[in-house]
Amino acid sequence: MRSVFYPAILLAAPALLSAQDAAPFVSADPAVLDDDFPFQGEYAGLILPDEDDCQCNSFRRVGLQVVALGGGSFDAVYYDFGLPGAGWNGAERRRLSGQRDGDTANLSGDGLTAQIHGNHVVLKSERGHTLGGFPRVVRKSPTLGKRPPSNAIVLFDGTNADEFYNGKVTDGGLLMEGADFKRMFTDFTLHLEFRLPYMPSARGQKRANSGVYLQSRYEVQVLDSFGLDGKFNECGALYRYQPPNVNMCLPPLQWQTYDITFLSPRFKAEDEKVRNARLTVRHNGVLVHNCFDVERKTGAGRPESADPYPIRLQNHSDPVRFRNIWVIDHAPTRSDNSRRVALK
Repeated sequence: MRSVFYPAILLAAPALLSAQDAAPFVSADPAVLDDDFPFQGEYAGLILPDEDDCQCNSFRRVGLQVVALGGGSFDAVYYDFGLPGAGWNGAERRRLSGQRDGDTANLSGDGLTAQIHGNHVVLKSERGHTLGGFPRVVRKSPTLGKRPPSNAIVLFDGTNADEFYNGKVTDGGLLMEGADFKRMFTDFTLHLEFRLPYMPSARGQKRANSGVYLQSRYEVQVLDSFGLDGKFNECGALYRYQPPNVNMCLPPLQWQTYDITFLSPRFKAEDEKVRNARLTVRHNGVLVHNCFDVERKTGAGRPESADPYPIRLQNHSDPVRFRNIWVIDHAPTRSDNSRRVALK
């Protein structure tokens, strides 16, 4: 898969707090971190495969995602040919685990060892052959910070939450979870940016959970799924319905993007559905759902009907943050698109 990112080496780490200062550790602030955070993230570069791995003498691009689990423990995933969305072929993937020892983390598993120190990893084969070393990188979505086009309705630009019910803005100008759009849309394209909190000790659905509930019915999941498989209840999924084509979740405390195009289901006058909803989602610029035919609501969503209902940014008690939210209304002549209602 062709890369759509612009990687940059992480040159400096923010101020750190000892992992003993808080348990479990939770941070929505990139300036407040624990001792494990500097090791977590993505690493990408070239290796020279061991003879048993490749009967050749040419370099190969690979990627590594390192996930902090709290208390100095880590999991990691090795990807052949590059990171997800940036070269990985969707096939070869190996899993490692290990511990931090001071300013070094040592991981092993599946025929590999990895030593991480100073934003740099060295990979070795199980026979001790040094495969190569490469840096930590920070990828950014190509739509991050995208300016709304002239026909867009700007819903949040950091100044106020007037377009939301229950909307709360942080001192830094970010929208907090639990906000409901006042406007309702039938057919639309939505751009929003979100940042997951760092919750190393949490697991599964308790790790940075939120969601974008389209029409209060269809949830595009928001979750810290960095380094996971990309299942039907993880980030980028249509919740518990359709998994993303690829897991494009970036590490917590990095800004991510959803660019969502949604076409409402169509009903006859007697509320008989004659066409399913259709959904296209780009997560960090990568197509994870392509005009998917949505046959039903998801999870706790409202029952399907001709009524649009507002988009909701789910409050799951985790400090997920949002910014740069705008909508292009593809059905601007419909009077019900501009209604503002409170959800009951």
